Amino acid sequence: MAIEKEAPEEVGVVIKYNLSESAISDQTLKSLNITFPPDTALTYAEHKGSHAIRCLVAKASGKLIDPDDVLITAGASMSLFIIKTALLGPKDHVVVTRPNYATNLEIPRSVKCDITFIDLEFESEYRLDIDCVAAAIRPGVTKLISICSPNNPTGTMCTTSELQSLARLAKERGCYLLVDETYSELKYPSESADGINSIPSAASLGDHVISVSSVSKAYGVPGIRIGWLTTTNVCLQETFLAAKEQIAISGSVLDELVAEQILSRQAELLSVTIADMRKRRDHVASWVAEESEWLDWVRPEAGVMCFIKIKKEPVGGIETFYTRLLEKYGVYIGRGGWFERDDSFFRLGYGWPTWQELEQGLCGISKALRE
Repeated sequence: MAIEKEAPEEVGVVIKYNLSESAISDQTLKSLNITFPPDTALTYAEHKGSHAIRCLVAKASGKLIDPDDVLITAGASMSLFIIKTALLGPKDHVVVTRPNYATNLEIPRSVKCDITFIDLEFESEYRLDIDCVAAAIRPGVTKLISICSPNNPTGTMCTTSELQSLARLAKERGCYLLVDETYSELKYPSESADGINSIPSAASLGDHVISVSSVSKAYGVPGIRIGWLTTTNVCLQETFLAAKEQIAISGSVLDELVAEQILSRQAELLSVTIADMRKRRDHVASWVAEESEWLDWVRPEAGVMCFIKIKKEPVGGIETFYTRLLEKYGVYIGRGGWFERDDSFFRLGYGWPTWQELEQGLCGISKALRE
């Protein structure tokens, strides 16, 4: 996948201003005040994952789900792999929204199932058309509807009523609904008539609904590899647990201890993060407005990234722009091809760099468009 081949850690030291990331800045054990009991046994962990983490995930849902509805995995990526390889095969059909996290596109391809893509368009502010999803479903063949909300890379999200409509549609048509809600903890309060803070955990909408999330993005700890999948369907949980056991048996004791300490301070940590991210997003909004001759966007409702549209061809063309941006200005952004979109779009992450790096990166983009 291009998004993996061209990941910042693969590109290397040429990057000075990394605006391609979709998470907050990387944290340390010290910055998060993480400690390890010296007598921690380095043994197999509980196969379903830490009971403490599962309780914290259930609590964060408003107790709409139970700890037993949660399976801890090595990041949301493993959750997605488990779900789609366990549910899908060559004779199945899946409906997937785009743009989307690349894994949500590539795993169905890898198992050779048939795919219908529902493209979210800039012109409609990336809103999901439920009627299009309904029209794409094939009776008796479609196994899964897969969406990403809050969306990566656009930062837009489904409303409560849209999620409920999707869940009803999937139930009526005999499909599973998968919601990748990795960015659900990074919602901006009071910005939707539907009340985005009141959006429930998708898995609470029925036993045919599965949700996926992790600590990587909202807490800046992708290196500990802790994510989870949630479903109230007991049979599915047994299947997914069996798949996890075949892949890894259990998770890392140390990773789970870190995640326990982070999630136990969820409200404290997120309040600081969201306040900072709101200011950063507002700064990007001002920059986009200043560059309105060249750029446009749909203001994100959640997450720490946006999907910028280049309205006018940069000097020398799109490819030259990306090369010039990196080689001359040291600025790295996620081109549209990462998400199966034209490279006249790019993902800009405003949560990972420092404020100074963000400012310098935006200035570099402005210059690279014109030179």
